[in-house]
Amino acid sequence: MPIIERSSYRAPFCLRNGHLQTILASSVRKADAGLYVRERIDTSDGDFLDLDWSRTGSRRVAVLSHGLEGSSHRPYVVGMARMLNRSGWDVVAWNYRSCSGEMNRTLRMYHNGSTDDLDLVVRHALAAGAYDALGLVGFSLGANLSLLYLGQAGETLDRRIRCAAVFSAPCDLAASSRALAAWQNRLYMVQFLRSLHEKVLQKMEAMPGRISDEGYDRIRTFKEFDDRYTAPLHGFRDAEDYYAQCSCGRVLHRITVPALVVNAADDPFLAGGCYPAAAAAQSRQVHLETPASGGHVGFMEIAGDGAYWSERRAAEFLGQQV
Repeated sequence: MPIIERSSYRAPFCLRNGHLQTILASSVRKADAGLYVRERIDTSDGDFLDLDWSRTGSRRVAVLSHGLEGSSHRPYVVGMARMLNRSGWDVVAWNYRSCSGEMNRTLRMYHNGSTDDLDLVVRHALAAGAYDALGLVGFSLGANLSLLYLGQAGETLDRRIRCAAVFSAPCDLAASSRALAAWQNRLYMVQFLRSLHEKVLQKMEAMPGRISDEGYDRIRTFKEFDDRYTAPLHGFRDAEDYYAQCSCGRVLHRITVPALVVNAADDPFLAGGCYPAAAAAQSRQVHLETPASGGHVGFMEIAGDGAYWSERRAAEFLGQQV
């Protein structure tokens, strides 16, 4: 029953608010991505993925998967890369299609179920160095993606993939979509939809007649966006079908390696099934930790080295497994 009853995270007194942590963690922290060396790899459908490496000469490597409309250069990814480097890991932080600063070549973009792209990165990373072990680290969408990947593989998982640590995982995508549609989360929704609209516009310019933003101004929620774009572009019947097929919660029982899932109780993006206590209670591998505070991809600390608790926690957990 790997439910961690007492989280070691204690939010600073002035940061015991989920919205405050969500906003500040993504806006006030500086990120120097000078540690990265970029590599581009090709996909089987004529597209590309941009990978950012930070190597220490280790025989173990961590694959970092960012959140919705994020990138390898977001402060939470750079901070994690630095901490894992310090803890003796090579790191490859990959950018989803359309997220590396250059629009991808195909109509397809990315979504919560893009495990084929994650698998390509994992296989490339294992082939790129003499690695004995690989760990997955994911944030938000990348957290769901990492857990879905492990659950889909089940017993067939490459034995060199040893563990995972994920933060702010929307294990139930439908519940998360409903949470984000709430009035108090309107600011986040507007920002996400604006960013996604920019990508639709770029696709329209690059691929005339294949995609349109007509009526985009009437889209107010992720469900409406996913019904209009995510589902038809990626082979799902509609948003509900997409959520049902791509929520990692449905495959947590099939995960065969130690996986830490850290979801703050005050995360404004999560609700209901995003806190898979029953699945964790029945699993020998899924470790659920639910700090009282932390927001969405927050877990801030006021520390002299500038690191966040999530980074220390991931390094600790992964180090215990490898």
